[in-house]
Amino acid sequence: MTTTKYCPVLATLGYVLSPDGKKVLLIHRNKRTDDIHYGKFNGLGGKVQENEDVVTALSREILEEAGIVTDNIVLRGTISWPGFGKNGEDWFGFLFRVDSWSGDVLAENPEGTVAWVEVAKLAEVNLWESDRAWIDMIFDNDTRTFHGIAPFSNGQMTSWSCVRI
Repeated sequence: MTTTKYCPVLATLGYVLSPDGKKVLLIHRNKRTDDIHYGKFNGLGGKVQENEDVVTALSREILEEAGIVTDNIVLRGTISWPGFGKNGEDWFGFLFRVDSWSGDVLAENPEGTVAWVEVAKLAEVNLWESDRAWIDMIFDNDTRTFHGIAPFSNGQMTSWSCVRI
């Protein structure tokens, strides 16, 4: 039996809340047609760089993508996405809610338009199918973190499982 080594790309995703907590800042990935996320709405974030912890990575990405500084960050969970990447790479993400921040939000960045979306209307926007499995857990009042796995094959989620601790 041969096994392949699991060496996922480490990433962060942050969901920035409006001051009243009713809206979330998302990026509409509508700039690059070669983007695996093209047309989708997504949280802010990206790859963790060498010598960077996940909180520093998230804060850097949010500053780069939205022009704001994170003040209060809450880890909500982790997700393993085996086979998710453009060439079938495995990804592993740390998912955060950003409860407070400072600065002026950019209108766009090189990946797309930055937009406020009502949390209550997230079901109406074009999210990844796997995001729909866990997005509500970012905003709920359950203090436990969630840890899920959403394997992908040929751009489609094949299953979903999750635990909360």
